[in-house]
Amino acid sequence: MSELSMNDKMTLVQYAIEKYENEEELLSKLSSVLPEKDIQRSLDTLIGTQKVRRIGPEIIQNNTSHTELPELPDNVKELLEKI
Repeated sequence: MSELSMNDKMTLVQYAIEKYENEEELLSKLSSVLPEKDIQRSLDTLIGTQKVRRIGPEIIQNNTSHTELPELPDNVKELLEKI
């Protein structure tokens, strides 16, 4: 998925978190469209910037009280529909 910028990848991960809060399921679904390295890097960045938070060992949520979800670009929307 070299055509996606890092911001696009993080946006995709944030919207995927809306669909799948369980981390194992999230990783499974995203692995069909992104390399695992990019998924982990995006998650780490989103957690570090407090856009995403961990709730227990398996649950990940968008931190909507801290920040809003970014606008969804069309190319990311297509990928999100695939997962």
